[in-house]
Amino acid sequence: MLIECLPTGMIDSNCYIVYDNNEGIIIDAGVDTSEVLNVLNEKKINIKYIVLTHIHIDHICHVDELREKTGAKVLVHKNDSEKLLDPMLNGSGFFGQKTSFKPADRVLEDNDEISAGGINFKIIHTPGHSSGSICIKGENNLFTGDTLFKMGRGRTDLGDGNERDILSSIKKRLMTFDDETVVYPGHGDSTTIGAEKVFY
Repeated sequence: MLIECLPTGMIDSNCYIVYDNNEGIIIDAGVDTSEVLNVLNEKKINIKYIVLTHIHIDHICHVDELREKTGAKVLVHKNDSEKLLDPMLNGSGFFGQKTSFKPADRVLEDNDEISAGGINFKIIHTPGHSSGSICIKGENNLFTGDTLFKMGRGRTDLGDGNERDILSSIKKRLMTFDDETVVYPGHGDSTTIGAEKVFY
């Protein structure tokens, strides 16, 4: 598994390109499409899926253009899928954009599995930052969106966020993984489950 992190998204959000055998997925779509395409073209990567960890504008603002340019399918958890269509629920309205995005091509549920480039990914529903927040596990790597950060966790005062839910998601769903599991968050630097266990 090869991982490219583009940390230049809206509000410094991370976009990940995860691939092998010239095929992969994009996790979150907050980075300018041209920057993503430059990496895809340079490394000759075909994108099968664009997986959104949650529906907040800094993680989805380029999703429609990126889907059009790559031909990839957009995947999102069922609890967040309708928020793509609503500027107030996806957060664009708060930035004066009032953008309604196209519907997802597929809605996800807890424990769903997807594959690309010979890599199997497991979908882990981790509500709290939003009701449809997910993490994505591929091999020994865990992409946590805005659920878990290095030395922190996502805020819960937006939309349908919930403090009790995010703590439960982290403790019961994420802290059960091996200490060596590498965490790739939606903002900031990577960390490990072992390093974050001291906070939970």
